[in-house]
Amino acid sequence: MNSFNSPFKKILINLLVIMVMTALLGFAFLKVYLPYYTNHGETVSVPDLSGYEFQEAVELLENSDLQYEVSLDSGFSTDLPALAILKQIPEASSQVKTGRKIYLTLNARNAPLIKMPNLVNMPLKNVQEILSNIGLNRGDIVYVPDIGINVVLEQRYRGVTVKEGFEIPKGATIDLVVGDGMGNQLLLVPDLTGLEEEEAEFLILGSGLRVGDKNYAASDSVPAGRVFLQAPPVGMQVRTGELINIWISKD
Repeated sequence: MNSFNSPFKKILINLLVIMVMTALLGFAFLKVYLPYYTNHGETVSVPDLSGYEFQEAVELLENSDLQYEVSLDSGFSTDLPALAILKQIPEASSQVKTGRKIYLTLNARNAPLIKMPNLVNMPLKNVQEILSNIGLNRGDIVYVPDIGINVVLEQRYRGVTVKEGFEIPKGATIDLVVGDGMGNQLLLVPDLTGLEEEEAEFLILGSGLRVGDKNYAASDSVPAGRVFLQAPPVGMQVRTGELINIWISKD
């Protein structure tokens, strides 16, 4: 009987030792190793990076013991410099563990190109909303004599008239030529023959008319750079703000 109890007793003792060791190891893993490995209780506040340039944002993250990754997607804002921070994940003031990776969306270096809409013959009050919705800015408004009151007659980018579909960078400024509603007056077309190009334009505008198409062609009768043909012709009665097309001699 005693010989039987002795091996059984040893087995119980061994099992008890194993259970105690297992409990101790589990306690050490949960209370010591795991908190140390996961930096339990060690959190930092994510800094607000919006508007910072990329290198400045990187320094802020490194000083906060955080990592970063730049998102492949980018946006564009005319109010911020190239490569400035547009968006961050997690958001500012979020509590995260040290070493956490912060995902950054940067402002693109170059503005995306958008197609110019057709604003001609539209009321000025509607044009402002259209430009704003597609990311363009309204620039100067130049009033010229025309029967249409506050009706857009031309759309210009950097001083050049642009047509519908012309690609311009987002955030560009569009100047508008607008009618002042005084286009009922009849005027005589001035004589532009022989005038230099700039002189002819000045005379057209000074006469209450508008410069239309400018065509360049060879001419034996007029030196290069001067007007040799116009339409409508000299002396014809036209309404205020009407377009005058000119042909300019070239070498």
